[in-house]
Amino acid sequence: MGFYDYSVKDQKGNDVSLSEYKGKVLLIVNTATGCGFTPQYEGLETMYRKYREKGFEILDFPCNQFGNQAPGTDDEITEFCTLKYDTTFPRFKKIEVNGDNEDPLYTYLKSQKKGTLGTKIKWNFTKFLVDREGNVAERFGPTTEPSKIEGKLEKYL
Repeated sequence: MGFYDYSVKDQKGNDVSLSEYKGKVLLIVNTATGCGFTPQYEGLETMYRKYREKGFEILDFPCNQFGNQAPGTDDEITEFCTLKYDTTFPRFKKIEVNGDNEDPLYTYLKSQKKGTLGTKIKWNFTKFLVDREGNVAERFGPTTEPSKIEGKLEKYL
């Protein structure tokens, strides 16, 4: 299977085919609302507003696997992100990114680009950059600020 063959769940539980994003450059991020990296939402939103007209999308996947740092419901997480960081990029249903219940999308992403822990996701705010053809082009660790990704992003836009 390729990237566009996967489907994910939107916040209401509806299936969304990733083929809807064909031709776009994507940044896929597992996020949390109570993490030391949570302020990265601000940088993500800045980057999204700067590049979305050029075919850039951020896909936000809340994840509560790391230190119970995203304990809220999907609606509570969206409310927090909207009120505190004014986020406008798509947010999906909360998922797991490691282990027996990991989302198949993350199994795929991790198989395409390994990190410092091999295929495991290290923590919240790990980021995958996907090019316009659906290739997983880059993987960035949680400490990589969104502003440090812009140079790589521009290369794919």
